[in-house]
Amino acid sequence: MRDKARGSLTLQHYLPYRLSVAANAVSRLIALAYEEKFGLTIAQWRLIAVLAEEGPLTQQELCGRTIMDKVTVTRAGQGLLRRRLIKRIPNSTDGRSHRLVLTKTGEALYEEVVPLALEYEVKLLVGLAPHEVAQLEQQLRQLEQTAAALRKE
Repeated sequence: MRDKARGSLTLQHYLPYRLSVAANAVSRLIALAYEEKFGLTIAQWRLIAVLAEEGPLTQQELCGRTIMDKVTVTRAGQGLLRRRLIKRIPNSTDGRSHRLVLTKTGEALYEEVVPLALEYEVKLLVGLAPHEVAQLEQQLRQLEQTAAALRKE
């Protein structure tokens, strides 16, 4: 939030900063559990979750779905390939690229991680009423859409 009289910015009240800090705090908390129990980074878990929900995708599609850059997606993918949690399959629409898909081992790991992820979500939202959670989700989607529109300007 800006102090209009002074034309200054107070970082602790600046919404983009608060969103970033909150997102990083939540990601770090959950990442510790994923890393300790399953040996997964945040980026690797995101790829697994997206592939589990959407099926085979190209790396470019994964970048779009996860809002992660190409280098991060590539590194996460390489780690998952080494662990045989995903595999490459041909891309029938573009012979120059491939799609990534979960292996049976990757699917089993996803099924193992999901209860932990849902448990953390419940713990994080414990102080919010159901209608507040619904409002928060709607507001976050609105911010995402607005940010996407502003990127295109």
